[in-house]
Amino acid sequence: MPIRPLRPLEPAAEATALYDDWLGGISDALARGDDRWELCRRTLTGIFHPELADADPIHLPLATRVMLAQMDARNVTLEPEYYHEVDVDRFMDRKPLLWMWQMFDRSPLGGNIHLGVRFRRVLAPYILRRVGRNFKAFHFVEFSYGYNIEAGDDVVVHRNVLLDDRGGIVLGDRVSISDYANIYSHTHSITDQLDVTNAVTTLEEGVRVTYHATVLAGTRVGRNSMVGAMAVATRDVRPWHVNVGIPAKSVTVKPNAPKEAYRETTVRSDTENR
Repeated sequence: MPIRPLRPLEPAAEATALYDDWLGGISDALARGDDRWELCRRTLTGIFHPELADADPIHLPLATRVMLAQMDARNVTLEPEYYHEVDVDRFMDRKPLLWMWQMFDRSPLGGNIHLGVRFRRVLAPYILRRVGRNFKAFHFVEFSYGYNIEAGDDVVVHRNVLLDDRGGIVLGDRVSISDYANIYSHTHSITDQLDVTNAVTTLEEGVRVTYHATVLAGTRVGRNSMVGAMAVATRDVRPWHVNVGIPAKSVTVKPNAPKEAYRETTVRSDTENR
């Protein structure tokens, strides 16, 4: 099978310098501890409506004033704020950055891979509980709280991925999550929707969750394993195994797996008891 590494690619030098200056300003503001709400408002207004940055709202049409209000995260509510167990202080510390992240992705800048990956990498250490080296998130990745996510080194999260960290998500080194995948860490009772159980979901090092797959709350996906396209992992996945289907089941072991991966063992002893 041919090996096809990604091509090295840079925008024009003038654009790269422009992006460096802009990202550097945001990075410096965060490092200084500048007011995040104002940083969000100023950044988003500059992206979407720079011509109105200094406008007096009283002279603007009502709809325009409503639109400008969306540039300020204080004027919006996000779904996780309504969750009963939200840590309000921790969430509010991150809310303007979460809104910046989401609105950046909805702007003409969001699809620019070079700029977008770097922008999200600037914000990630201030949103996630822990983030390692070379974190890479593509556009339309969304979190719940953010503060319940731990990400190791060289983690890649592709387009349109939901990381529901309501109960906590741990991503080991070199985890790769493909487009439109969903990683959950909370679940609802089948008899009472308000009965919510939070459970940490763990993707160990080297795990791949592929296109449109779903990993349900409390699942541990063992190191170097794979959850196949469209699969729904409802229980633990053994290291080096490839699980597919609904519910996901092991169909093979990776050909480069060590001998111990072929043993009929589970990831942890309490798997059958959950």
